[in-house]
Amino acid sequence: MVSVSLGANKYGKAENRVVRIVRDTPRHEIIDLNVSSQLRGAALVDSYLEGDNALVVATDTQKNTIFAFAKEHGIASPEDFLLTLSRHFTGEFDWIEGGLWQAEQYEWERIAVDGAPHDHSFVRAGRGTRLAAVQVVDGETHVTGGVKDLVVLKSTGSEFAGFPRDKYTTLIETDDRIMATSVTGRWRFMPEAVEAGIDYNGLYAEVSAVLLSTFATVHSLALQQTLFEMGKAAIEARPEIAEVRFAMPNKHHFTYDLAPFGLENPGEVFYAADRPYGLIEGTVVRDGAAPAPGAWLDLPTFV
Repeated sequence: MVSVSLGANKYGKAENRVVRIVRDTPRHEIIDLNVSSQLRGAALVDSYLEGDNALVVATDTQKNTIFAFAKEHGIASPEDFLLTLSRHFTGEFDWIEGGLWQAEQYEWERIAVDGAPHDHSFVRAGRGTRLAAVQVVDGETHVTGGVKDLVVLKSTGSEFAGFPRDKYTTLIETDDRIMATSVTGRWRFMPEAVEAGIDYNGLYAEVSAVLLSTFATVHSLALQQTLFEMGKAAIEARPEIAEVRFAMPNKHHFTYDLAPFGLENPGEVFYAADRPYGLIEGTVVRDGAAPAPGAWLDLPTFV
């Protein structure tokens, strides 16, 4: 005989593309989000074991709520919008004990016409994608912000040497190399700061700038060192941040051998290899900040 039981579970509607145009004045604003909503609750067990849908808040209902709330409540920031959704679903349906609400924000810039930003025409910005998540688990609410696909490169100011060598080691030590990565970073907000209220948009702009300036200015002996310095700088810049988690794949650039063609290559022409790649991950924590493992439950990259 084999016995099984239901483990951790959640359900909802993923990747709802919500575009909100603010038309209060002739100069329009655009907020472009990709929102996912997933609910949890012990009372939902019968939907899995018996197919009993009496307590299942339909995924279509979750979708409709997202779009209706974009109109009724507006979108001050992705974090604020997700908090509003989380409070609705856990308050309106008393058997819903928690959930995970996530958003990606796609940035738009105004098209310039005769040197002036146009009032209602936009072009997609090419920088990283903003991330936000709200997690309600075990009666606690956790908020994280972040960024992904933030591709950065420095053409010098990076070394890699002093690593152990064995019979399988072929990598040559270098005191001058290209360092490039695609940053995924998420920062967890202090619960008391969330309660007091945060200017999430202003914080995102400041932290993004701090991450970029730190990457640019730190003379790197390893990507791990750069990761730590970026997280440290973000925490020092904003007291609302409890910890920062990073996943940073090393986008390798190898000097191409031009000798067969009678050409020298003093660090000018490189082959960009997409795989395999080094994958560097790490967490930088504010000393004294209480841990919150529930904040990271089921978040992509940070399981």
